[in-house]
Amino acid sequence: MKLFLSYLKIHIKPLVLFLLFTVIFFAVTYLYSYPAEAVIYTFVLCSVPGIITIVYGFIKFKRKHKIMSLIAENIMICADELPEPVNILEEDYTYLIKELKNSMNSAQSDMDSRLRDINDYYTLWVHQIKTPIAAMRLLLQQNENDEISEQLFRIEQYVEMALNYIRCGNDASDYVFKKCRLDDIIKSAVKKYTRSFIRKRLPLKFAETSMTVVTDEKWLTFVIEQIISNALKYTKEGCISIYAESGKYLVIKDTGIGISPQDLPRITEKGYTGYNGRLDKKSTGIGLFLSKKILDSLGHTLKITSEEGKGTAVRIEFSNPNIKYE
Repeated sequence: MKLFLSYLKIHIKPLVLFLLFTVIFFAVTYLYSYPAEAVIYTFVLCSVPGIITIVYGFIKFKRKHKIMSLIAENIMICADELPEPVNILEEDYTYLIKELKNSMNSAQSDMDSRLRDINDYYTLWVHQIKTPIAAMRLLLQQNENDEISEQLFRIEQYVEMALNYIRCGNDASDYVFKKCRLDDIIKSAVKKYTRSFIRKRLPLKFAETSMTVVTDEKWLTFVIEQIISNALKYTKEGCISIYAESGKYLVIKDTGIGISPQDLPRITEKGYTGYNGRLDKKSTGIGLFLSKKILDSLGHTLKITSEEGKGTAVRIEFSNPNIKYE
């Protein structure tokens, strides 16, 4: 009904003119005392073509409206699918839409090219920076220094995070799904932080899960490493526990400073550091954001519960029945 009223509104001038001619017609026939039957018959004969024209015009209007609605929903639609213009004004609108589409395509192409250049540069930089890091690691083996080793380990973490951030933003990320032993992935991630556990004198309570999950081993290892890194960063005493829950959850729990209730809903947002992150002054707000994004891509879910002063528990749920694996 709304569409029909819009159609009538567009053609309001011809309709008013038709009504005016109708009034003049009845006035003249009345003044000349024409028979009522002849007047009505003549009016009906003249009205039928008008009604047919209105209905036919509305059908074309409705069809054109549907096409334009599709264009509004997807502006990248092929310009050839636009309805044929019926007057010079519609020709102008059609030309304008095509020009806007061409401009947008050109801008999108330029943006994609710039993003590719940026990604290529940072990917190259990350790979190049690994060479001096490896050289420094070899030098430290000859003259061991725990503090320097710890700082170098942090640099390696940030470089790896930067590389994974670039890869994660790429739609063609190399996800390889297969059945994996979860305990092997956990042990690999924990091994990387052995020195940090020793340095901070934090015990690790690891109960083997005996779970087999369908996942991408490389990306899940990165996520678990990020969660363990956060647990170590914000835990000064107590312990860090890793165990399975209900046969489908991996739980990584710490006895650290916890997360405030107002920060908890936003901790997986990009760049959000929260109150603890601002106190630490070293938090980037990227680790949990990347972890959440990767887990979403893997078909897993991330749930974080915390209580200030008592610690944080991170749960990863491995329920991805629609994932095809090798």
